[in-house]
Amino acid sequence: MVLQWLLGQLVRERAEELPGASVASAQLAHLMFIQILRAHLETSAPLSAGWLRAISDKRLAPALRLMHSDPGRSWRLEELAKAAAMSRTTFALHFKTAAGLAPLTYLTKWRMRLAERALRENNTSLSVLARSLGYTSESAFSNAFKRVTGNAPKRYRSIVRACSSAGEVGHSNRALRRAAS
Repeated sequence: MVLQWLLGQLVRERAEELPGASVASAQLAHLMFIQILRAHLETSAPLSAGWLRAISDKRLAPALRLMHSDPGRSWRLEELAKAAAMSRTTFALHFKTAAGLAPLTYLTKWRMRLAERALRENNTSLSVLARSLGYTSESAFSNAFKRVTGNAPKRYRSIVRACSSAGEVGHSNRALRRAAS
């Protein structure tokens, strides 16, 4: 029912070409995607361990919201477990079962995804980026980034930018994998 309404609204926006139609259409498309994802989660077989299973787990949702809303905070397992109304041990086991990773490993990987995006899209200095993601020094951040991604942050930035300026955006992942080898 909701999906039908959203689709009808999207078609109307595109057909009538009203002011702001492109913005409204984009927002409606996002809402449609969310509705489709929700329907899939409700009707599909149990998901294998991973991000999708973790975010669909109502018990883990409060802890994930905390990590995602403030990735630079020095989260402790006890705080995250408390947010999920579980003991430390139960939370750690439940999180690993759902996400396929320990909670703090998940947080580190989330931080590195944010770092990759910032390195691709911004000119933020490494020291500012490191502090924003909870690292006390550029060196600690660089070591963590290289451990997770296989490349140093400066190298990552230069490879991604070289590929995008050469029009090889789709090839940057291959270039990054080669550089990490």
